[in-house]
Order: sequence, then C-alpha cells, then structure tokens
Amino acid sequence: MVQIQTETVAIPHKNLSIDAYLAEPQGLGSWPGVIVFQEVFGVNAHIRAVTERVAELGYVAIAPALYQRQAPGFEVGYTPADLAQGRTYKNQTTAAELLSDIQATLAYLDQKENTNAAYGTIGFCFGGHVAYLAATLPEIKATASFYGAGIATMTPGGGNPTLTLTPNIQGVIYIFLGTEDPLIPPSEMQQIETALSTHHIQHQVFSYPADHGFFCDQRASYQPDAAAQAWQHVQHLFQSAL
Repeated sequence: MVQIQTETVAIPHKNLSIDAYLAEPQGLGSWPGVIVFQEVFGVNAHIRAVTERVAELGYVAIAPALYQRQAPGFEVGYTPADLAQGRTYKNQTTAAELLSDIQATLAYLDQKENTNAAYGTIGFCFGGHVAYLAATLPEIKATASFYGAGIATMTPGGGNPTLTLTPNIQGVIYIFLGTEDPLIPPSEMQQIETALSTHHIQHQVFSYPADHGFFCDQRASYQPDAAAQAWQHVQHLFQSAL
C-alpha cells in the first residue's frame, strides 16, 4: 500500500474557489489523477475515505465540492433530513456548471508536478451520475459510476437525459448497480446497457443483489461482499486504462 498525504485545497475557477479534498502518494513520482464525486451528502467522511483509498492505490485523488455554489462546506450524514437537504442542493446544480467545475479540477491536476496526463473518475449516487457526465470529456480515460440515478431520464438543470451524451464517451466506463435499488429500475439499467453497446463504448455493467448505496459502509444499505467485489473491478479498471 502506498503511503499518502492529505489536505484540503482550493481549486481556482473563474470567480469561484472550489473546496476539494486531496489525497496523494508521498514522495517524488508521477501518478495518474482520479476525481472522486460525492453523494448528495457532500464531501463527507465516507467520500474522504474513498479518496484516500484511491490514493493508496497510487493515484492523485481529489474530491471537489459539487455544491460549492449552493452550500460551501456542506457535509452531512445519512438521516432522512440530511438526504432531503442534500437533494435540495443537488436539484440546484446544472450539467454545464458541473462540467465546468470538472474541467477546472482537471486543470488543477494538470499543474501539479506529481500527476501525469491520465485521468479517471469514480462517483457514487449523485456523483455516479456526475461521473457519467464527466466521461463525455475527452481527458477522461476511465470512469467508475456507482448507482447514478437519473442517467437515463434527466440531466442536472434540465434538458435531454445525460444518457443521450453516451456517444461522446471516449474512455472505458464501468457501471455498478444494485438490482434492489428503487432509484434505478431494471428498465433504466437496460437503457444504459443498450446505449453503451449501441455506441460501441468500452464498458462493463456489474449488478449485485443490493440496494442503493451498497458501497458506503456508513449507510444501512451497505453490502460488504458487493462492495469488495466492486472495488476489485475498480482497481482493474484504473490499472488497465490509466
């Protein structure tokens, strides 16, 4: 396991400064970069832990605050009230602003001396949807999208569903879903699989007998076996594509 160091940083972006949690290998070297996209609950303890786990694999990992415009510093747990508040902020985001913030994050990684020009993403819940959106950027070579609701039916801020952007994906994308997830019915799972296959996108779709949020050990829906299997696939994805 790679020894890492962590800090909170600010990503400059036009008239906005985006808070982000950075975890990176210690010492001299050059590593691929991985952007970690939060759930609706903000860059909380779970997302910071995932960022650290990614860094320990030998990547410069960074989790930008996706709600910087709506609620700087937002970070909550998993109560119903927390979920309702997080969804309120999620509903105020737009795809254009999210993509702009992702590009600012890539620019931040570009200027770091210890990153090379290979970038991937991993996202969960709302962040799983954002990861699919980010996959349409040419810089992104590997995407791990966990239970991103709404990919087939909407896009942040309104407009055609994010799924319609599938032809723009140039890298490899892995999708992780729970078959008991009420937020992503089987019909939408099939739509995602069909779109990726139709447009000849390098992909794999992994499904587990699990509910929404199965990867998060802070949630009641946590499924350790499914989470462990999915993490192995994530490691293979990043090792092979970055």
